[in-house]
Amino acid sequence: MSSTTAVVFPGQGSQFPGMARDLFDQSLDARALLTQANDILGFSLTDIMFSGTDEDLRRTDVTQPAIFVHSVAQFVARPELQPGMTAGHSLGEFSALVAAGVLRFEDALPLVARRAQAMQAACEEQPGTMAAILGLDDATVERVCQEITNGGDVVVAANYNCPGQLVISGSTAGITKACEALKAAGAKRALPLPVGGAFHSPLMQSAAAALAEAIEKTTFSAAKCPVYQNVDALPHTDPAEIKANLLAQLTAPVRWTQLVQRMAADGATDFIECGPGKVLQGLVKKIVPTATVG
Repeated sequence: MSSTTAVVFPGQGSQFPGMARDLFDQSLDARALLTQANDILGFSLTDIMFSGTDEDLRRTDVTQPAIFVHSVAQFVARPELQPGMTAGHSLGEFSALVAAGVLRFEDALPLVARRAQAMQAACEEQPGTMAAILGLDDATVERVCQEITNGGDVVVAANYNCPGQLVISGSTAGITKACEALKAAGAKRALPLPVGGAFHSPLMQSAAAALAEAIEKTTFSAAKCPVYQNVDALPHTDPAEIKANLLAQLTAPVRWTQLVQRMAADGATDFIECGPGKVLQGLVKKIVPTATVG
C-alpha cells in the first residue's frame, strides 16, 4: 500500500510559555491566523501564549484556544502537508477538523472557546480530577474503575493513550481510591495529573448541553479526507456523524490507541504532529513501532 500521511494534533497539556512565537516570527500565514484569533476572541491570546506563565496557560479557557490556535497555525505554515487522513487527541480533534476542511478556522475557534468555558463550568459544578496509570492492562484498569463506581464514586477509563498507559477520570475521592487499588493490582505507577477536572467522564455531562447548542449553530462541511474520531476510533467524512461524535467525546473516552492502530491498518505510514510539543509522536511510536513520526 502506498505511504499515506496522517496529520495528528495534540490536546490539553501540551501548552508551554512562549508557544507559537517562532511561528508568528517565521510564517506570514501563521501570523495572520494568530492575529485573527485575537480578533475573534476579543482579547490578546497571543500575549498570554508568548509571555504568560505556566499558571496563566493552565486555565482551561486559555489552554484550549491556545493549543488549538498553535496547532492550526503550524499546519497552515506547512502548505506542503497534504494529509491523507487526520486525527486529534481530545481537543485536538477540532484542529483535525479544520485540517480536513470540515470546519473553517473562524468557526472552529468560537466552538473551542465555548467548549473550554462549558468544561470549566462543569469542573466547578462537579469537581474531579484525572490520573495516569502505567504498566497495567486495560481490562484490569476498567474492572477496578467499575468496582469503585459501583461503590458510589465515579471513576472511568478516559484516555487510552498507548499500550500500558491509560488515564482515568472521576471524582477526587474516586481517583484517590482507584490509584491505591490499581497500585495494589500491579500498576507500576498511578500519577495524579495537574488538570482542572474530570474530563472525558460522566462528570462533564453539564458541558454537553452548551456545546450541543454551539455545534448546532456552526456549519460543518463534508471532510476532504477521513477524520478518525476519538469516540469510536473510526474514519468519518459525514458532517452529521462528525457532529454527534464531537459532542459524545466530552463524556466518552479518547480511544487513541485504537485510533492510531486503525489509521495504520488503513495505510498510514507517516504520522506528522502539528501543534505544541511532541507527545503524540511518542505515543504513536509505542502503538505502531514501524511508523515514521515527525
